[in-house]
Parts: sequence; C-alpha cells; structure tokens
Amino acid sequence: MKEFELKYGCNPNQKPAKIFMSDGSDLPIEVVNGRPGYINFLDAFNSWQLVKELKEALSLPAAASFKHVSPTCGAVGIPLSEKQKRAYFVDDVKGLDASPLACAYARARGTDRMCSFGDWVALSDVCDEVTARMIKREVSDGIIAPGYTPEAFEILKSKKKGNYNIVAIDPEYEPDELEHKQVFGITFEQGHNNFKIDKALLENVVTKRKDLPANAVRDLIVALITLKYTQSNSVCYAVDGQAIGVGAGQQSRIHCTRLAGTKADTWFLRQYDKVLDLPFKEGLGRVGRDNVIDGYINQNEEDVCADGIWENYFTERPEPLTAEEKKAYLATVSDVALGSDAFFPFSDNIERAYRSGVRYVAQPGGSVRDDAVIECCDKYGMVMAFTGMRLFHH
Repeated sequence: MKEFELKYGCNPNQKPAKIFMSDGSDLPIEVVNGRPGYINFLDAFNSWQLVKELKEALSLPAAASFKHVSPTCGAVGIPLSEKQKRAYFVDDVKGLDASPLACAYARARGTDRMCSFGDWVALSDVCDEVTARMIKREVSDGIIAPGYTPEAFEILKSKKKGNYNIVAIDPEYEPDELEHKQVFGITFEQGHNNFKIDKALLENVVTKRKDLPANAVRDLIVALITLKYTQSNSVCYAVDGQAIGVGAGQQSRIHCTRLAGTKADTWFLRQYDKVLDLPFKEGLGRVGRDNVIDGYINQNEEDVCADGIWENYFTERPEPLTAEEKKAYLATVSDVALGSDAFFPFSDNIERAYRSGVRYVAQPGGSVRDDAVIECCDKYGMVMAFTGMRLFHH
C-alpha cells in the first residue's frame, strides 16, 4: 500500500488528507479493518513507538492508551492485585493472569478510565483473545499491534458494527534518521529522536540517598519512555510497572506536576475500600460508573451523594469521601516514581510530588535552582537522578 486516503485531516474542513511515504515506498502498515483518520494515525504511530520501546527496555509485553496524541497510560505486563482488578473492572476476565499482554492492557486502560474513553490502543505483541475480549467491551477508536490471532481479530472486528479500526504494523520497520513536517507551509527537518532510555540513564544520582531498587528503576524507565511520547511540557508519575498520572501539554511545569499528581491520587483512591464497595445500581454501565467514581473521589460538578442525585446511581446513599479520609489514605502511599521531560525550575514540584507518594525522581537537571530542588529531595529522603537529557515532544 503506497498511500492511504483519509476522510479528512484534523478537522472536517481540512481536505484532502492522506498518509504516504515520501520516497514512494510501501507504508509499513496494513489497515485490516475500518478506516482510521488523521488523528487516529497520529495516536497509532506515537503509541506504537512507546510500547515498542517499553518492550525493548524492560523485556515485558507493553500496552498504551492514547488520546489526542498523548498517552493516558503506558504499562508493562505485570500481574494485577485483586484490588487493581476490581478498580479496573477486569475482576471477571477469565484467563487474565495467564496473559502478560492482557495484564499490560488492563493497566493501560484502567489507569485513567475517564481520559481513556474513546482511546487508541497500542500493543507491543500479537493481540491475543483475552486482550481482545477486554478491548471489545470498552469505548475505543482503534488499535495498532504487530498482529492478531484469528480469534482476537474476529472479536475486534465485531466492534462498532464491524467498523472498528484495526491496524497491523511491521515490527521491524525503522524510520529514516531525518524526519520532516510542515507548519504554515514551512518545512521543518530534524533527526529522529532515537535516544535510548535504560537503567544507564539513571546512574547520576545527585541526592544524599543513592539507592535505586529494581522496582524504582523499572518505574522510572516507564515514566521516561511515556514522557518521550507525551506532548510537552509533561510530567509522569509511575508505580508497579505503569504510568499512573500523566500531566501533558501544560505551559508551566508545576501545573504538569499538579495535574499528573491529581490523576495519580485518583488512581490510588480508586483502590480504597470505600470506593471499591460503592453500592452501584444494577445496570449502570462502565462509563457511568467511571464518571460517578471520579465525582465521588474528586467532588466535581455534581455531588453524587446529594439528595435527589444519589438515587440515580446507588442502591443506598453512600457516605461521602472526606478530605481527611483521602489525606490519611494517601499518606500511606510510597515508592512512586516521577519523571519530567525537562528540569524542575523550582522545588515546589518536589513538594507536590511528595504528597502523592513520590520517592524516586528522574529529570534532566540543569536549572539554576538545581541545588534547591536537590535540597528539597533530601528533606524528604528521596532519590533523584539527573539524566542530562531533555525529552520534549511536539
């Protein structure tokens, strides 16, 4: 396939639109079902790079959930706890524990379920039946993977009345060293970002504490590779082999840290017994439960515990989740890793990160206030490595 015609570009008025190889060669993909759009392919190609690099760096199957050209989560295939299965709505999935790829997908899709609504899925490995069954019941725009088992393909093809976007990519494809894009009719050229992220990147530890256990190294690598494909400025919290809070595209780094920290807090609180045991009415769908849980935890626009409202969602009125309860529960959280795609200009980022259980930090360094940031890490007994490498992505 030399080119693929798109319905339109970013918006319906942007026509014509297509994807093609500038040298006239075949595209490294096959559209095996559906008709992906412009933004679908932006998500597909960014998310594929993320899961491919996670697999190469950690030797584990990887999955990602993408929306608007940034990941809601990247994760590797580590077994889930029973509480995680309940929080991700996958405690009923048969065969989950036997499929590391399915575990990676359950983590990627379950981390930030509101932001993953209508996502694009990327898998590092051939999609199996267990993973396909989970994808089928979620609201999703499409998937990219190196292949699909016959059973998985039939399951996925049945989504969206047969129109679900399914893309197969050549896992051996490597892009040219130089990449180009146009903005306002002007062509930009740069070298492809082939910078390798591995444990060697974490050797320059600048804090008093120097110990980086294997789980921290793994989670920092997950955070940094996730950031490599997140629209900048960006900060990523990670634990247990998955990103748990991504703050993307903010102009101020502290806003990235706050946004990602709030998402990380919500991830932890979804596993709080009081949240897991909410008495939902039978028939309330997965999306409805996601919205109610987020409202219950974060006290958003609608008070889901208020008179005249709780009756829509619950069999009985739940006790509200108080600020004191949340603070006490989050105080028990620890060993979270934090990555940043550029240096922290002020120590307020560390202060905020500590409130979400961060104990390990990786950032480029190079700020005139590095000393203040290191001092703040030392105050809380954190371990921080300077990577020396910025990871901006635009």
